[in-house]
Amino acid sequence: MSLLVPLYVHPAEDPGSWHRLITAADRTYGVVLNPANGPGDAPDPAFASAAGALRAAGARLLGYVDTDYGTRAAAEVAEDARRHREWYGAQGCFLDRVSSAPDALPAHRALVRALRRQGSAPVVLNPGVHPAPGYARVADLLVTFEGPWSVYVSSFSRPDWTLRHRPERFCHLVYGVPEALAPLAVRTARERGAAVSGPVTGSLPNPWSRLTPVLAGDPS
Repeated sequence: MSLLVPLYVHPAEDPGSWHRLITAADRTYGVVLNPANGPGDAPDPAFASAAGALRAAGARLLGYVDTDYGTRAAAEVAEDARRHREWYGAQGCFLDRVSSAPDALPAHRALVRALRRQGSAPVVLNPGVHPAPGYARVADLLVTFEGPWSVYVSSFSRPDWTLRHRPERFCHLVYGVPEALAPLAVRTARERGAAVSGPVTGSLPNPWSRLTPVLAGDPS
C-alpha cells in the first residue's frame, strides 16, 4: 500500500488521528503537513511535535505550499518550502493548485529545479487533473485526479500518454468515499495507473480533515 496522506486538522484538535497516522507511517508514501495553508508565520509547536514523531516512525514529510495556479512568485513558494524544512523537518514539498497548462510548464520546471537545489525532495505537483504531458517529467509524483468519489467512478478517463510512465509517478486523491469502499478506492487507483492514492470519507470544504480510512484500522 502506498498512500499520500493530507491530514489537514490540527494535532491538538484530533490527537487520536495523528497518533494512528504515526503508528501506520510505514504504509504511507508521504504525509502532507499543512499548519496554516502553508507553514504559517511562525513554527507551531504541536505540528513540530507531530512531525518529529512521524519522522521517528519513518514517515516522509511533505510541506504544503499553494502555488495559486502558478501566479505566486517563485521566491514566495521557495520561502514556504524553506520554512517547512527548517521548522518541521519536511523532506519534500506538496505543491498545490498547480497549473495544468502547457504554457506554464517552463515556469514550473524552473521552480521544481530550484526547490530541489534548496533541498526539497520529493516534489509532488497537484494540478488535480491530467495536465500537459510534460508535467510528468517534472514532478516526482503527479496528482492527476482530485475530486469526489462520485465523479471518480462515473467519469474518470486516462489519457494515453500516462501509459508511458510508471504507476509510481501518479497519485489520485479522492474524497467523499464511503468508508466501506476505501479499500476499493485504493484498488481502483492502481487499476487506473496510479500506484499512490489518498481516499478519504470527508467532503468539501475540507475533505482532508479526517484520516484516510485504510490507515484508521480498516482492512486493505
